[in-house]
Amino acid sequence: MENKKVVLAYSGGLDTSVILKWLIDKGYEVIAYVADVGQDDNYGEVEKKALKIGASKVYIEDLKKEFVTDYIFPAITANAMYEGRYLLGTSLARPLIAKKQIEIARNEKAAYVSHGATGKGNDQVRFELAYYALDPQIKVLAPWKIQEFLDQFKGRTDMLNYAEKNEIPVKASLKKPYSEDDNLMHISHEAGILEDPKFKAKKDILTKMVTPQDAPDKETHIEIHFKDGIPVKVVNRDDNTVKDKPLELFIYLNKIGGTNGIGLLDMVENRFVGIKSRGVYETPAGEILIKAHMDIEGIAMDREVMRLRNMLSPIFSEIVYNGFWFSPEMDFLMAAIKKSQEIIDGIVYLTLYKGNVIIDGRESPSSLYNKDLSSMDIEGGFDQKDSQGFIKINAIRLMAHNAILKKQGRQII
Repeated sequence: MENKKVVLAYSGGLDTSVILKWLIDKGYEVIAYVADVGQDDNYGEVEKKALKIGASKVYIEDLKKEFVTDYIFPAITANAMYEGRYLLGTSLARPLIAKKQIEIARNEKAAYVSHGATGKGNDQVRFELAYYALDPQIKVLAPWKIQEFLDQFKGRTDMLNYAEKNEIPVKASLKKPYSEDDNLMHISHEAGILEDPKFKAKKDILTKMVTPQDAPDKETHIEIHFKDGIPVKVVNRDDNTVKDKPLELFIYLNKIGGTNGIGLLDMVENRFVGIKSRGVYETPAGEILIKAHMDIEGIAMDREVMRLRNMLSPIFSEIVYNGFWFSPEMDFLMAAIKKSQEIIDGIVYLTLYKGNVIIDGRESPSSLYNKDLSSMDIEGGFDQKDSQGFIKINAIRLMAHNAILKKQGRQII
């Protein structure tokens, strides 16, 4: 007898609710799986809705702590920013969600997994690459790439009509004219009215933060403690609040960062599938941590190690963005970056103010900074006359290049 059991990544929204019912109509037993990665949802209501539609079982998995320790923090140590700007909020959550989904499928002996990502976006790639990497035998049902589903649902109206016909509860409030993805790391806003790249997103779009203009005219002073490149403690120097557990630390930085208008990004990026996409992102804690992390590396990381690691950071970011978290190249990069973070210890002192993360100072027991060597006032252990030979050696190739240009009649001046 054919195994028609499927684990569906379920959000409780219109798309995945329709997909849940549609799969049941096609003869599948559907287990709904809800991943809690920090989004603002009523999980009791989501569970009731899935069971009402016909799910045979509902899993609600709290993945927040694992998300911070095993996905967000490694990205911070890599200084990961896709295309030099995007802090990878959605990209980091997808492999974790897929990992737990495969675990549930194995436990339930389900032959299939399913998701509601469209055929134009990045998430379909991230989910499905993770599925196949973790379980090469798994079968994937992606309705937005199944012709029968596409023929039946040509637009939102068709989905709403189907929901009404099948008594699927739909939120009474008007849908926002754009789509969102919310988790601990960020919330993204895209599509709909935001598809016009010159359309200015209004401040009422924001949920994790205020605009810098609306932030209080008051500084917040904090310190972030690092051990092996990982943030281990945050201290608010104004009110002596201390957070030293990963999840609580991250939630707290989101709160005070958002209050101070930190973390806003509006950009057009290149999707892996070849389409450009405009997104508006709110990432308060992520922006604070990555700036503090870069600063502690400045005092504690060897120059040549930093140069090599900085070559790897954009590659790491692309691998995460494109969905190759569970890959041999990621295993290699993780090992290299983890090695680079040994003894990246210390404290960074910061001021948060109206959208700005201002570095006030830093200290490290692993400091490579030598005040005497760098001082213009103290001779120290560096003989300045040695610089003459250093400069001449480095000028050899420049003089050779000038000689070639002169020979060809193409002198620089």
